Amino acid sequence: MKYKYFTCDVFTKTRFGGNPLAVLPNAEGLSAQQMQKIAREFNYSETAFVLPCKNGYTNNVRIFTPTIEVPFAGHPNIGTAFTLASMGKFGRFHDKIDVVFEQNAGPVPIAIRSTDAGFWCELKAPEPLSTSQAISPDLIASAISLPSKDIVTSTHQPQVASVGLPFIMVELKDLAALEAAKTYLPAINEIDARGITPDILVYIRSDEEFDIRARVFAPLDNVPEDPATGSANCALVAMLTQYQSDSEGMFEWRIAQGVEMGRPSLLEARVAKQAGTVTNVWIGGHCKMVAEGYIQV
Repeated sequence: MKYKYFTCDVFTKTRFGGNPLAVLPNAEGLSAQQMQKIAREFNYSETAFVLPCKNGYTNNVRIFTPTIEVPFAGHPNIGTAFTLASMGKFGRFHDKIDVVFEQNAGPVPIAIRSTDAGFWCELKAPEPLSTSQAISPDLIASAISLPSKDIVTSTHQPQVASVGLPFIMVELKDLAALEAAKTYLPAINEIDARGITPDILVYIRSDEEFDIRARVFAPLDNVPEDPATGSANCALVAMLTQYQSDSEGMFEWRIAQGVEMGRPSLLEARVAKQAGTVTNVWIGGHCKMVAEGYIQV
């Protein structure tokens, strides 16, 4: 059997920037085992498989890393919405259309807007913010090959946060520390042995152009570094907004990622907070189509 695929770069207006994604827009008939093999073949951080939906949503979208299926991820949802819109799957529209993708973490609403630069897509996270155990700064410092003094704990300890997919959030003291970070597998494996998923987002507060500069490492998923991670940054800005105890309303965040990899990405996030609690978080960006073809299964 031959299956059509597209590849696009997500969270960028420039081809060969952002985070590459493979999308199979008509994946019906593929088993989970076949999907996993295809994802391993593309070897991107994720590959998306579009299926009919039986629960009244627009489509069911399954997302695989090279090693596992994940319940939710950011750039595959953005890239899949962009790909289907570019194919004309949602018909012609001049301003905005809303779709909902069903996933294991729950329904993911996505707004697709037509702009002069192409389609701009924004998703709403499927789960409320949750945070769990803090992790020793010394262990995290070892896992990212930095001295403990480079870990900032004034706002939060290194800790797990999620809006559908968990990541360890780690603030660093400066750009030099961010650029120097690299994973050290013995410490990564120690975190994993404690039952904590060792996918790590490191970040600094940035400058007037960006609110956040981030990097994401997921080596046990065969993703040494990810150039643009919507799910992780959704959780990060939701968590940071939650820690702003005296703030309320709608907050916007501009996030740069992938710079150190030569794949600069721009992620634009919004967080709603009412009565001291984060109620919703969104993240969006542009995409650029790269390739299309068929894969033999």
